[in-house]
Parts: sequence; structure tokens; C-alpha cells
Amino acid sequence: MTTVLLILHLMIATALVGVVLLQRSEGGALGIGGGGGFMTGRGAANFLTRVTAGLAAAFFGTSMLLTLIAAHSERAPSVFDAPAAVPSQGSPAPPASGAQPGETQPAPSQPRGGVLDKLAPPAPTGPRVPQSQ
Repeated sequence: MTTVLLILHLMIATALVGVVLLQRSEGGALGIGGGGGFMTGRGAANFLTRVTAGLAAAFFGTSMLLTLIAAHSERAPSVFDAPAAVPSQGSPAPPASGAQPGETQPAPSQPRGGVLDKLAPPAPTGPRVPQSQ
């Protein structure tokens, strides 16, 4: 139903644009509106005005219907609606930025000997995963 209404809405929109472009400009702001054309005379102007009004009303109606359908329809669950997965406690931490893969890191409780290391609080300890050899 929504797809059919959306296609009808797009067809009305393109027809409305076409009918508006067919009308003769009254002000001649772009200098194009004068002279003879496809449809001339007062009767054609009344016809195009009525068609424009009808298409505008249909466009407004389909817009309202699409809005109501979208507001009251059941939507499929989104990936963004689910809460983020909590990482498990047993997952190994990535190596430090300067470490190479396979290199052993000093334990957090071992002093490294730098002046800034003495001032910094000790790193938190967590469960350690034994490295496979």
C-alpha cells in the first residue's frame, strides 16, 4: 500500500511540475512568457489553473496519507535500537602501541624506572590470560 501511494505521489509531483511550467508567466520576469505558444488564450489559462489546483490538492492529500501511514505502521527492528554488546572479561587486551606481536609485556606491578612512572598511579590489574607458546 505504501509503495503504491508513494509511486502515485511521485507521479502527481512530476505532473504538477509539468503543468506549472506550461503556464504562461504573467510578469515576464525571465523574458520568456510572451508570444504564442502551445496553448494560448484565456480558456487555456483557466484550464491550466484548475489542473494545477487539482494536482496541488492531490499532492497535499497523498503527502498527508503517507505521513499517517508512516506514523502508524510497525517498523522492522533496527540494529541501532539494540543495546551495545558488553565485551567479555576473558578477552585479551590489544598489545601496547610500541609492542610487536609475540613480545612479552612487563607486568603492571613491575617498576619501569622512569620519573613519571613513580608519580603515576599503578595500572589497574585484571585477570591475566596465559600466553600460548
